[in-house]
Amino acid sequence: MSKKIKVALAGIGNCASALIQGTKYYDASINGKSTNESIGLTAFDLGGYEPKDIEFVAAFDVIDSKVGKDLSEAIFSEPNNTVKIANVEKSKVIVEKGEVLDGLGNHYRGKVQVSDKPPVNVAKVLKDSGAEILLNYLPVGSRQGTRYYAEACLDAECAFINAIPVFIASNAKWQQAFEDRKLPCAGDDVMSQLGATVVHKTLVKLFIDRGVTVDQTYQLNIGGDMDFYNMLDEERLEDKRVSKTSAVAAMAPYEIPMRIGPSDFVPFLDNDKVCYISMKGRYFGNIPVELDLKLKVVDAYNSAGVMIDAVRASKIALDRGISGPLDSVSAYCFKHPPVQLPYSVAKSNFLEFVEGKKER
Repeated sequence: MSKKIKVALAGIGNCASALIQGTKYYDASINGKSTNESIGLTAFDLGGYEPKDIEFVAAFDVIDSKVGKDLSEAIFSEPNNTVKIANVEKSKVIVEKGEVLDGLGNHYRGKVQVSDKPPVNVAKVLKDSGAEILLNYLPVGSRQGTRYYAEACLDAECAFINAIPVFIASNAKWQQAFEDRKLPCAGDDVMSQLGATVVHKTLVKLFIDRGVTVDQTYQLNIGGDMDFYNMLDEERLEDKRVSKTSAVAAMAPYEIPMRIGPSDFVPFLDNDKVCYISMKGRYFGNIPVELDLKLKVVDAYNSAGVMIDAVRASKIALDRGISGPLDSVSAYCFKHPPVQLPYSVAKSNFLEFVEGKKER
């Protein structure tokens, strides 16, 4: 069993930057105190793997400011705008150009320059690099692009983790395809450590468990990075709304009128994301109750720890020869998994999977 986890990245945006910096951050110390206290991680050592065991061996993007650069430079190149938490040394991994396909929306194209370099054969690069797992970080709405990278994983015998709301791990056809190739897949649409979705679904479950009838709820999100700018194209949001809404709706035994999803791009917020959640319901005696919540986070880092956990758990699946959709990993780490579960149950199942007490 290799101690290193060889990972490839599709899309070198803020989330990829936070993930890479995070693996360095947890391998360092601050004022002489080790950062291995696992803040933001399920555990510093998960099934025998630490964050520093993640090794990035290949990377793909289509933006001129990133293609052709060392990965250590590309993660800090515009239009990335998340905060810096760690120094990243030269990786000797050069960002290759992937296929553009539907990766860039109309708004996004107006902000960036597409590289004029020819696209590479992604499956060949994955094979040549020895990548075991590919993380899909393409922009929201990249249906063709996501399927293209999933197919490349099948060809290259590489596991697939889908961080965006295009349905692969939760789709029966793709589940069978990975099962047939004896490869694991996890997803879909990463659920942040303390993000809008996990807070909202937990609140709905709390209301219902405490006997409160939920009459209506909404969740509005704004941010200032390219993810939100890209989502100004309303047609790219269909899967995102389905992913976020289904996660919350699954917590109730009845249908709740709700509206959930990205709302607007606010440039000066940079990589900050602001979420507003409103809930209205009734408790004992049919008395009304209302809850209004504001949550502000640095968006990229809110998902980085979750992805470090997802990568390590997927490597454990590879070590054990487990293939197809990873139900426990997906329910804990993603908004639109094959099986929706309350957060507490999902975490318990995830830990049991890591410990070898659950098959998948």
